[in-house]
Amino acid sequence: MTNSQQTLRSDLVETAHALADAAGRAILPHFRAAALAVEDKGAGGFDPVTAADRAAERAMRDLLAQRRPDDAILGEEFGAKAGGSGLTWVLDPIDGTRGFMAGTPTWGVLIAVGGAEGPEFGIIDQPYTQERFWGGLGEARWRGPHGGGALGTRATRDLSDAVLFTTFPEIGSADERAAFGRVAGRAKLVRYGMDCYAYALLAAGQIDLVIEAGLQAYDIHAPLAVVEAAGGIVTDWQGGPAREGGQVIAAANRDLHAQALALLAAE
Repeated sequence: MTNSQQTLRSDLVETAHALADAAGRAILPHFRAAALAVEDKGAGGFDPVTAADRAAERAMRDLLAQRRPDDAILGEEFGAKAGGSGLTWVLDPIDGTRGFMAGTPTWGVLIAVGGAEGPEFGIIDQPYTQERFWGGLGEARWRGPHGGGALGTRATRDLSDAVLFTTFPEIGSADERAAFGRVAGRAKLVRYGMDCYAYALLAAGQIDLVIEAGLQAYDIHAPLAVVEAAGGIVTDWQGGPAREGGQVIAAANRDLHAQALALLAAE
């Protein structure tokens, strides 16, 4: 790695962490606040947004304007901004707004940066529990109030021993739910409604599979980078790239991934 490449890598990592810090500062005053106002964006069912979502994305965009003005941005709340550097920051200020408005700590700030081939570095940050998980550009680590260390996915090899997390049945069509049910019926344990925190737990070696549908690019870029840096695999339900969202499966290893894919594809 050349000095210029090392400098760029360091700047991207430092900027990503600074974005997470800024987003957390903007969000926390709103979390579990008695007067939290929630709007429905109405994009197919209940699609909530809060002042915290918007404040966090503004804070991150303002910081990028200072530190990386030539980079492009794709954010959930304020859309796309063109750039000339070849790099794009993909931001989801609060992934799991439904959980946020309900007071559960399973939401998180998602930050990713990469080029045309997808995310190269990502962060899943939970400001309330003070847990941060990051991966890419040679790193796969976490930290929290009780320690930190390297991320690494589990070695579970058979679906019958696997722990599976999902947002089903809240999201997805009837056919997608049926496909998910075939996998869930074989798994050891299934838990629901965990949003981005599920991917963090997968990267940390706590669970084995995450299966979802109806995702956007900003929902999956950061989790994809973190999980793959930790040794996992993330694809769509056909085994192809997942960076555009849609139907997504994240697995701790290729054995579990193959078993789950076969059931998702079964009639």
